[in-house]
Amino acid sequence: MRALTVLGIETSCDETAAALVRGVPPGPGEIMSHKLRDQAQAHAPFGGVVPEIAARAHVELIDQVISAVLDEAELGLDQIDAVAVTAGPGLIGGVMVGLVTAKALALATRKPLIALNHLEAHALSARLWAGTPFPFLLLLISGGHCQLMAAEGVGRYRLYGATIDDAVGEAYDKTARLLGLRYPGGPEIEALALRGDAKRFALPRPLKGRAGADFSFSGLKTAVRYIVREIERTGALGETDKCDLAAGFQAAVLDVLADRVNVAMQRFRSEFGQEGAVANFVAAGGVASNGAIRTTLEGLCAARGFSLTLPPPFLCTDNGAMIAWAGIERLAEGLTEPLDAPPRARWPLESLGKSA
Repeated sequence: MRALTVLGIETSCDETAAALVRGVPPGPGEIMSHKLRDQAQAHAPFGGVVPEIAARAHVELIDQVISAVLDEAELGLDQIDAVAVTAGPGLIGGVMVGLVTAKALALATRKPLIALNHLEAHALSARLWAGTPFPFLLLLISGGHCQLMAAEGVGRYRLYGATIDDAVGEAYDKTARLLGLRYPGGPEIEALALRGDAKRFALPRPLKGRAGADFSFSGLKTAVRYIVREIERTGALGETDKCDLAAGFQAAVLDVLADRVNVAMQRFRSEFGQEGAVANFVAAGGVASNGAIRTTLEGLCAARGFSLTLPPPFLCTDNGAMIAWAGIERLAEGLTEPLDAPPRARWPLESLGKSA
């Protein structure tokens, strides 16, 4: 099979991104060019992403980001094989901006349109980076998602567990706001935790030790809120308090993730007949760029006999390269969409096999 070249467009949240990627599944692929414009400064005063602001910014930025990608790669649209774009899940206004743009480009150039599930693009980023073979156990952790599933092939995902309330990235951001930290909160908490005493405050480990592989982080965030209120009754929340709370919160997250992943590892081995053999484990999504989480997963995989693929941080957060690569994967399978493909605010990854 010849190498495919795909333009990827990503606008599902607060990053306007595009990339050109070339390759053949299972990878690795060649990232010919990628550009990203984030909106963190615009959303910082609100402590989170404001959908209307995000959508307007995508409208202003999308054309120049795509042009910059094509210029850097020195390619014209006539030289690509397809246009891939996030069609969901995500903030519907932002998704619509990228999807309409991709449809226009596909129509004008008569190239196939590949309307992608954003979560599948995260899942397949390990194949873009390292050519990780199927099947693999996937931990997908981001601001809006926290899932464990078996990836059996393109469009085929078996859900093991998901959050029953807050996603882990959402919990990081909400805890950061309680501590008066800047948005995005994840990197702020990670930095403070390095200087804190994780044992000072007794924080819960929701669902740890329970059957199944589901997650829960809302109670952990609420426990931090109660501690902050108690401290503020007698004075101000000091720097030491913030560091200790950040360290305690992150230690609790690490314990929960390790426990839930361990359950999923046992199920994955039993279902795929890999007892005693090295199995593949992938972590993806923006929170997978957290250094403490990466270290924890490295130790867990080493102890349980799993080969760990951790894409670099720039491929964990939202980006156009993962969209382009997922487009290559689906194009190689003959999976394209008509120009009336709809935007979707919600789109469970495990549902792909039912519609593919």
